[in-house]
Amino acid sequence: MKLGRLNHVGVAVPDMDAAIAFWRDTMGATQVCEPFDMPEQGVTVCFIDTPNGGTQVELLAPLSDQSPVSSFLAKNPLGGQHHLCFEVPDIASARSEFEAMDKRILGPTRIGAHGTPIFFVHPKDMGGILTEIMETPKASH
Repeated sequence: MKLGRLNHVGVAVPDMDAAIAFWRDTMGATQVCEPFDMPEQGVTVCFIDTPNGGTQVELLAPLSDQSPVSSFLAKNPLGGQHHLCFEVPDIASARSEFEAMDKRILGPTRIGAHGTPIFFVHPKDMGGILTEIMETPKASH
């Protein structure tokens, strides 16, 4: 397995509007997507672009108490870093490689917020960091 490009840092937030205001007003973000719901994953998502088309910040707010982000926020009421997402050229190959290394994959491969296949690897197998593996989007550089 070779480390791919860091696509985004996922940040759990208790209040999407307040989080967007923070990134605009405090951090000076100028490229903020319109938040959108992903009911199948139980979250509202908003991407904040960093300058020069680099890594994004993915804001995640729970849609309900059953959302995985809700349990994160129960432990971290102010929110915070939820996961890191790295790109790979072939999601099926990457999944096979992680499984061969006895890394625990959390759930099935599914379509993520960028419209490409993703899966998550358990933080206990990834140095304490929930890690999203994402197939490189076709429109990416």
